[in-house]
Amino acid sequence: MKLLYALAALVLFGVLIALHELGHFVASKLCGVRVNEFSIGMGPALWSRQRGETLYALRALPIGGYCAMEGEDEDTGDERSFVRQGFWKKLVILAAGAFMNFLTGLVIILFLFAGATGFYVDSITGLAPEVTQTGENGLMEGDRIYKVNGYRAYLYGDAQLFLSYAGQSVDLEVVRDGRHILIEDLPLQTCTSMDGETYQGFGIYVGAAEVPAQSFFTRVQYSFYQALDFVQIVWFSLVQLVTGNAGMEDLSGPVGIVTTITEVGSSAASPAAAWRNIFYLGALIAVNLAVMNLLPLPALDGGRIFFLLVDAVSFALFRKKVPEKYQTAINAAGFVLLMGFMLVVTFQDVFRLFQ
Repeated sequence: MKLLYALAALVLFGVLIALHELGHFVASKLCGVRVNEFSIGMGPALWSRQRGETLYALRALPIGGYCAMEGEDEDTGDERSFVRQGFWKKLVILAAGAFMNFLTGLVIILFLFAGATGFYVDSITGLAPEVTQTGENGLMEGDRIYKVNGYRAYLYGDAQLFLSYAGQSVDLEVVRDGRHILIEDLPLQTCTSMDGETYQGFGIYVGAAEVPAQSFFTRVQYSFYQALDFVQIVWFSLVQLVTGNAGMEDLSGPVGIVTTITEVGSSAASPAAAWRNIFYLGALIAVNLAVMNLLPLPALDGGRIFFLLVDAVSFALFRKKVPEKYQTAINAAGFVLLMGFMLVVTFQDVFRLFQ
């Protein structure tokens, strides 16, 4: 079964990248931009067919795909080329790939949550005696944890994650009978656990409270919460990486992702649970791709959107834009750096396999 799960992971990863390119393709067509080729997969063509102005191809390696637009990096003189489009059309086309990835993740979650009878959220199940900010305007047992240091606790497990990175104090927002209560600067201190032992913490015992899935709307609502939670976790992880609370050893590339999906499938109690876990992780990866692609870094869609915004501001102020050749050069350099970074992460993933 491990081989099956590994193959499923490879196909899933390839499909998510292909769907990203499909987003660009559909948006390009809707905006009237000429698309020279739309390919599913990479490498040698197994099948291709010219339909109108676009060559459609199925290629040998199931590791993504591409949407080749006319005049993507330079002005070719074609009025329907990408570079000759207006601000909003360019923005829609560039953002469409990430939107498709997010939509894919949301659809997977909706499918997984379709039969859910309830959802679990973070709740305070008790407080250490050392906690002084209690009572009507403080913390109480049964409070639902809403935010930790500004991060929303959408579903059970979020609060513990954010508390573990909170530092020496934490701002905690709870909900009680529809009322929001904000507790600021709750200190990290020596607390007494329920069994009488001491530990360093905030003195908050976090458990799960169930929210019944009373209607289809509730399932849709919490499916959307799960997708937003994935976005927040990716962003939170990036913040920890930048601030030094996480390091390179915490990153994974395609090899690490495939390995993780294989392990998730193999460790499940049943084949049904295995596939459910794999698709859940697939939803996380889809949303992860959406967020990462919108980062304002050269060679990524977010980098191109950043240049688009710079162009708009520059033209509004000085009636000039950044020459395409400079943007192309920066994106090319960014692509080389990105590939180098991915190579390092891949080597790290391979090294872990043999440890």
